[in-house]
Amino acid sequence: MFPDLNTGFTYEDCKATADWLLAQTDVRPLVGIVCGSGLGGLADMLKDQVAFNYKDIPNFPQSTVHGHAGRLVFGTLKGRDCVCMQGRFHLYEGYPIQKITLPMRIFKLLGVETVMLTNAAGGLNQDFKVGDIMIIKDHLNIPGFAGNHPLVGPNDERFGVRFPCMSDAYDRELQQLAMDVGHELGFADFLREGVYCMLGGPSFETIAECRMLRKLGADAVGMSTAHEVVVARHCGMRVFALSLITNLAVMDYDSEEKANHEEVLEWGKQRAEQLERLFSAIVTRIEHNNNFV
Repeated sequence: MFPDLNTGFTYEDCKATADWLLAQTDVRPLVGIVCGSGLGGLADMLKDQVAFNYKDIPNFPQSTVHGHAGRLVFGTLKGRDCVCMQGRFHLYEGYPIQKITLPMRIFKLLGVETVMLTNAAGGLNQDFKVGDIMIIKDHLNIPGFAGNHPLVGPNDERFGVRFPCMSDAYDRELQQLAMDVGHELGFADFLREGVYCMLGGPSFETIAECRMLRKLGADAVGMSTAHEVVVARHCGMRVFALSLITNLAVMDYDSEEKANHEEVLEWGKQRAEQLERLFSAIVTRIEHNNNFV
């Protein structure tokens, strides 16, 4: 599936969007944050906010999912200029994958150097509990296996190389920093690390699918993030990502448990304060360690 280069995916289109945004605010973000389902409160951490509804931003898609506010918020966090996506886009909303990853390219053209992503995910690892925070160390991009990949089509070298390496997709120094910060904050009991698996959605997984994904090495499963990480790395930005485990995948045919979106949003609310503290502390450390940016 090659994108129509007149539909807002080109370098020139992304540059026009970035220039439009930069003309509306004095904030020059070095850190970009993406809020997952129920986690939009992270954007509220930013001070001196300048916010734009997605519908008002040239070439930007619109969020259609409950729990995703659909705003791009500029501001400062611990003195560091940041931009935050309060709501993201998903394959199941019907957009081409090049469109839903467009914000990563715009982040790059805004000057962002480090991208921090969050998502709500189902736990596949039986050692995980609902409410755990999983630092993502790697991913399985299942739609990408089938060719639904954000880098399909002509490559523009101004963004990145034709065949980008993904063995270092998730920055190891930032993973260790997050783990250290989490322990300092007293989060050790619910802080994990693992492999995230992305599926297309919107249906939750069958029991057989969950069993298969666990055998493939996935610790958590969701419907976002992996394709955004691919594009962020293609653009040369450093990436940190975490999953909030909002439900445990059903692995037993005798189980009466059923995954639902309301549960996802509820756990986002319950862990909001801890996630805000974790992100604030990480951003502070990035600011104080020049080798991190």
